[in-house]
Amino acid sequence: MKLDVKQCCEELRNMEDIAILCHRNPDGDTLGAGFALHYILAQLGKRSRVLCHDVIPAQYSYLLLDYKEEDFEPKAVVAVDIADEQLFGKNLEEYCGKVDLCIDHHGSNKLYAKDWIVWEDAAATCEVMEEICNGFPEVKLTKIIADCIYTGISTDTGCFRYSNTTEKTHAAAGRMFLAGCDFVMINRAMFEVKSFSRIAIEREVLNTIEFHFDKRCALGYITKDMLTKTGAIEAELEGVAAMPREIEGVEIGLTLRQRDNGYKISVRTGEEVDASEICAKLGGGGHRCAAGCFVEGDLEKAKSVILGVVGEVIEKENCQ
Repeated sequence: MKLDVKQCCEELRNMEDIAILCHRNPDGDTLGAGFALHYILAQLGKRSRVLCHDVIPAQYSYLLLDYKEEDFEPKAVVAVDIADEQLFGKNLEEYCGKVDLCIDHHGSNKLYAKDWIVWEDAAATCEVMEEICNGFPEVKLTKIIADCIYTGISTDTGCFRYSNTTEKTHAAAGRMFLAGCDFVMINRAMFEVKSFSRIAIEREVLNTIEFHFDKRCALGYITKDMLTKTGAIEAELEGVAAMPREIEGVEIGLTLRQRDNGYKISVRTGEEVDASEICAKLGGGGHRCAAGCFVEGDLEKAKSVILGVVGEVIEKENCQ
């Protein structure tokens, strides 16, 4: 059932011993929302535990400064920033079909939870989480909660550079400033500091870039061999998907990342082209300017399939 903020807060207030699920290959929004909810629930006197298929990247360690994990058998399950149960990862598969509440901002959300609050016009799930925090009069917006919420907003907007950024987004960030969030530290950790292996994988990706459709589309890829060569891990790849789209004149950026049985494809676009439309044709989804899908097979097949769909979308656009 679709919930508003008041109903969502009522449901959370009635929960006990809560498992908070973040998506695999976690980013700042799912972790920010997950830990913000944990700290909110702690002020309500409730036990909760943040769970993720993958190890939390070291760059997000500041989110865990006040985190105390307690051992209990979950009686309720909340998913944050997860549009599809397929994003749980194998370690969280036991929760498929058992999610009581989903808090999200993806228009492609599969509505798999018993109840959900999904604001597709929000730049980040953490925008929704701020409203939930405000929905509890007894909960104080502490520095750690502000750090969590700001992290999600900042990362999902590319430090307020992406087109999903709105007046409400800036206003929410401003309220985090007033609550004492360490925005200087957060922005540096998220956007300025890179490991040697991250620099190495960026170099490798740049060497794979190829152009299509009169240079309106740029495609790059990451193979398992490239990760082995550079020593880069999944946690260091956040933001790499934006690289092809950053090239002058490119409207559609494609980044293919090798998996066991195919390639995960990240699509980044400007306002001219709908990334979610491209990915929907291949069973994926996301936002207008940032979406993803998966193609089984080897690299050449994945490239052929995604470029075929991009060609269809461009041809449709040219005919309008």
